Amino acid sequence: MNRTIGIVLIILGISMLVWTGFNYTKKEKIIDAGPIQITADRQERVNWPPYLGIILLAGGIIVLVKSKKP
Repeated sequence: MNRTIGIVLIILGISMLVWTGFNYTKKEKIIDAGPIQITADRQERVNWPPYLGIILLAGGIIVLVKSKKP
């Protein structure tokens, strides 16, 4: 069980170092006057700090190493 958690943390840490965030599109109402509605597409970006990937990677390595010892 601990070995699986360690591998998952390592994979998450590496992926967070490779991909620093993602974009998504959000529809936003600008004017809502009865039957007339005007919307706009706004792009939002979600970023996470690179040190979070390093922490996850290090934690995964530590869990993986500790799980091998009886």
